[in-house]
Order: sequence, then C-alpha cells, then structure tokens
Amino acid sequence: MDTLSRLYTTIASRKGADPDTSWTAKLFAKGPEKCAEKFGEEAIEAIIEAVKGDRDKLTTEAADVLYHLLVMLAARDVTLDQVLAELDRREGVSGIAEKAGRG
Repeated sequence: MDTLSRLYTTIASRKGADPDTSWTAKLFAKGPEKCAEKFGEEAIEAIIEAVKGDRDKLTTEAADVLYHLLVMLAARDVTLDQVLAELDRREGVSGIAEKAGRG
C-alpha cells in the first residue's frame, strides 16, 4: 500500500470519530462543504508558494493539498481507488481528446 492509500484509509477511518480527538474528524463533523472549502484554501496557498518559487513551502503546501483533497473525497464517499481508476482510464489518451469526450 502506498502513502496516499494509507493516508486515505486513515482519513476514512476518522468518519464518525470524536472531533475533539482528531482534526480529520473535526473536518468531517463540519460537513462536506467545509471540507471542500478547506481544500480550496490549501490549493490557493500552494499556488501562492508556486508563484513565489519557494520549493520547501510549496512542498509543505502540496502535502496539505493532497491531505485535504482526500478528506473532501471521503466526505462525499468518493474513494481514492475510484479516482485512480479514472486516471488509469485516461492514461495514454491525449488531454485534448479526453476533454472533448466529456462534452
């Protein structure tokens, strides 16, 4: 099991946990909309660090983005395996062709 899979498993296990003992449970308790909002905040912070060119801070913010993306997915019962399967489906397909196929 890779790092993202382990992290997703841990995140999913926090659903219904005591919000006083887990940051992840606290996010879940606030609802999927708050989880999405937090993901957006972290994405903006990563963008800022990318524009500044600070590799260390970008690395930290990118880790936050991945964590909060997984929380957002779990809040809406979308599994990491489902997302990975979608990426597998797209592998080897031109991004232009893939986007046109969604149309």
